[in-house]
Amino acid sequence: MRELLVQTFLTLDGVMQAPGGPGEDDSNGFAYGGWSVNYWDEEMGQAMDEVVSKPFAMVLGRQTYDIMAAFWPHASEEEGATPFNEATKYVASRSRPDLAWSNSLLIEGDAADGLAALKAEDGPELQVHGSGNLAQTLIRHNLVDRYRLWIFPVIIGSGKRLFGEGTIPSGLELIEGRTSTTGVFMGTYHSAGEIVTGTFGSD
Repeated sequence: MRELLVQTFLTLDGVMQAPGGPGEDDSNGFAYGGWSVNYWDEEMGQAMDEVVSKPFAMVLGRQTYDIMAAFWPHASEEEGATPFNEATKYVASRSRPDLAWSNSLLIEGDAADGLAALKAEDGPELQVHGSGNLAQTLIRHNLVDRYRLWIFPVIIGSGKRLFGEGTIPSGLELIEGRTSTTGVFMGTYHSAGEIVTGTFGSD
């Protein structure tokens, strides 16, 4: 069995749209592309190096694939390109795109069914990078084992969110956390089953 991990950058109010720069995703008039860039520090760079130092495979929606495929094949080893170029990329798309980036494979048919089948195989961890629509599909089908969420101290108020309508209510357990010098909280969470409710009693 392989674990599936959703890895993304979030604002404090849960927006994941276009963290990397203007033009990355301007849909619905989104005007804050690049909101994560000025928070990057050495601590975050070290954390990212640790993330990609172990074997992994990437799971990408079509839009995120196109963004990453336009950058990483032309980036240098010093920029951290090697792990991303060498990893297997599983791409969910309703069309049949030309997947020119090395080691890219199309997920045939329904994305949730395809990822459930991949999880049942042996192999490295499956990491969903960005890919908000795909992530929400996998969340709705209860296929996510862990979340690696980098939460930035910025509030936008609108934009695509990771946890949208149809998310299955569930508890999470924080299994690792650290904070950058710029206030970015980098937390890894494990699914912890159903939400347990309670009441604050009075003496």
